[in-house]
Amino acid sequence: MLKAMTVAAALVFTAVPALAQDNVVYHIDDAAVQGTKALRNIRNHLDVAPETKIRVVTHADGVDLLLEGQKDAKNNIEYAPLISDLKTRGVAFEVCEITIKRRNLDKDKFIMEAEFTPSGVARIGQLQAREHYAYIKP
Repeated sequence: MLKAMTVAAALVFTAVPALAQDNVVYHIDDAAVQGTKALRNIRNHLDVAPETKIRVVTHADGVDLLLEGQKDAKNNIEYAPLISDLKTRGVAFEVCEITIKRRNLDKDKFIMEAEFTPSGVARIGQLQAREHYAYIKP
């Protein structure tokens, strides 16, 4: 019996690393400055670590990243196709509802990949403290 329990415990402990997964939150508060760089960083991140669970949380001017028709003005790159591709790779994109209210924006103006969170800043804190997400601000 003791031998069976020892073997079972060994199997559990050796299986834990295989179950480990990196969780990362990307913080975007200025789409004009961070947009293209963040999307490129996320793509590269997933290229080398495809099992990573990534959430992008936007607030303030960062929510512009997820508005329909938005693009990087400097490089003339439309954000929506890049976001759509990342969404198919499991990336979640969240928009701060406080920002929406403050800026009098309509939720219908956001691309379909957008999810909504009551507070972007509070969400980032929750992801870090409660769910042990690593924090990246491109």
